[in-house]
Amino acid sequence: MSSESEAIPPVQRQLIVFDFDWSLADQDSDRWVLEVLAPKLRRKMKDLKKEVQWTDLVATCLKELHEQGGTREQIEDALRIMPFHPAMVRGVSALKSRGKTTFFCLSNANIIYINTILKSKGLETLFDEIVTNPAEWDPSGLLKLRRRIDPSAPQHDCKVGCSPNMCKGDELDAFLKRHGPEFDRIVYVGDGSNDFCPVLRLRKQDIVFCRRYRGLYNLIQPYEDEGRLHCGVRYWTGAWEAEALLDQL
Repeated sequence: MSSESEAIPPVQRQLIVFDFDWSLADQDSDRWVLEVLAPKLRRKMKDLKKEVQWTDLVATCLKELHEQGGTREQIEDALRIMPFHPAMVRGVSALKSRGKTTFFCLSNANIIYINTILKSKGLETLFDEIVTNPAEWDPSGLLKLRRRIDPSAPQHDCKVGCSPNMCKGDELDAFLKRHGPEFDRIVYVGDGSNDFCPVLRLRKQDIVFCRRYRGLYNLIQPYEDEGRLHCGVRYWTGAWEAEALLDQL
């Protein structure tokens, strides 16, 4: 297991990729909104998550929330109070201020949730690019959410286990093609099982900052133990630990 105290050597051109829920933020935005505004819908989401594709399920619950009288203002207010650790704000802000680092958000949340939360934390200019599920408000106040990959469009062929709406490995590769030449180092900050695919594509000079005790942690450990992971690994649990890792970059 890699030590969090090991020095991270400097580079000239660096990319840092952030998952959003439970990685940059300290909660899951899809679940949080319903926990705050409609607990019965939150329970329905939990009951159906193995039967219905997740993004479709969230979209359905948002429609039901709207039909029950839920408003845009209520959703935005819930997002603004979602847990987001001050140490993470400090860590990313300090790294951004040092230059040489491109920031990329790669998330299975949605663009409205992410932008609303980032703005509330003063981080609206943090990311050079955000790749996530599209969403927009309609005039009635309904938040209309769609999969990044439409069900009727050609589907990805990921064999690692990415959800149908997005293969994060493919999205990372596409980002790297758009923003060449290649980065001296990629740092991937993630927590969930859907972060495993892009992590498997990292090189030996790259690093994953893996949050302990969540899906990604469980998948990485046997690969690391068997020497099948190309990149370096640093583990963190609380955002104050992630801040210390970011300060080394």
